[in-house]
Amino acid sequence: MAKTVIGLEITEESVRAVEVTAGRRPVLVASGEVALPAGAAKDSEVLDPDAVALALRQLWTRAGFQSRRVVLGIGSRRVLVREFTTQALRPDLLKQSLPFQVQDLLPVPAEQAVLDFLPIAEVDGQVSGLLVAAVSETVEVLLKTLEKAKLRADAVDFAPFGLARAAGSFAAPGETVAMVHVGDHTSYVVIVRDGVPLFVRILPIDLPTAASMSREEGADVDAALAEMLETVPAGARVRLGAGSDGHPHPPIPLAAADLAARVRSTLSFHAGRADAPAVDRVLLSGAGAASEGVIDALDTALDVDVVLVSAGDVITSELVHLPEGDAGRDFVSTLGLVLGAEAA
Repeated sequence: MAKTVIGLEITEESVRAVEVTAGRRPVLVASGEVALPAGAAKDSEVLDPDAVALALRQLWTRAGFQSRRVVLGIGSRRVLVREFTTQALRPDLLKQSLPFQVQDLLPVPAEQAVLDFLPIAEVDGQVSGLLVAAVSETVEVLLKTLEKAKLRADAVDFAPFGLARAAGSFAAPGETVAMVHVGDHTSYVVIVRDGVPLFVRILPIDLPTAASMSREEGADVDAALAEMLETVPAGARVRLGAGSDGHPHPPIPLAAADLAARVRSTLSFHAGRADAPAVDRVLLSGAGAASEGVIDALDTALDVDVVLVSAGDVITSELVHLPEGDAGRDFVSTLGLVLGAEAA
């Protein structure tokens, strides 16, 4: 049996995981997802450890994962990510000095943060890259919750970095793409070139996905969506002009229009940076991509092609069924956690 590695994500709506063979040509071995009760978690933040641990045990039983060691992906509005430049040092020395260098950039004391730095380029003795900071208490609760489910995290990875690795399945060499992963409550925009994340922005936006709306007791998906839109103030839905086929687009819900505006702003900000490569395409994943109006809004707001991608575009599977629909789009980020990883 080939060695395998498991990627795990904990979101507000569910826990999901994938198991793939380790190495340069991974193959999907197993995957699964279990819904969480309301209030059990937020994106990458556990509020009810017992409920989340129970869901994790159910997930391992149902999916039949071979290992209990995982790569845990995190990413939420509470995770800081920003560009950072410092003196080029050996990795061990940089790790030691980083807390002192970035203290003024953090919303909490450095000793209360988990820090990571991804170097991207080195010029004249200075290394530039992306600084990631998460609240250590949040990470500790996540790890203790895994222990309750008899799981162990061999690594904690920033989910947008996994999306950058996933981009290698879609992008041509030298092509610059924007991976836009649209979640139920949190979305990521990752500018990627040759598998390297050049810029990351986290967008806190609630979108009416099938999973989030299914929690509306006593209402089906259509009724929940209609109720949500009825609370939007008059004029908040954006009506677009005629499309390229001459037919008018339907009104776009506020959340979709807001997402498109923020993505456009992010790409414009990136384009204005010194020596920033132009974005050639936008690759769209996540369950929120299927939310009403999202694709139309992005198509209209952006002047590059928008391509919808799913798990089947990232990895092959010989024996198990690849996730499809919302699950397939969500699993793009989960798969990114383990692409190219080696088994422990």
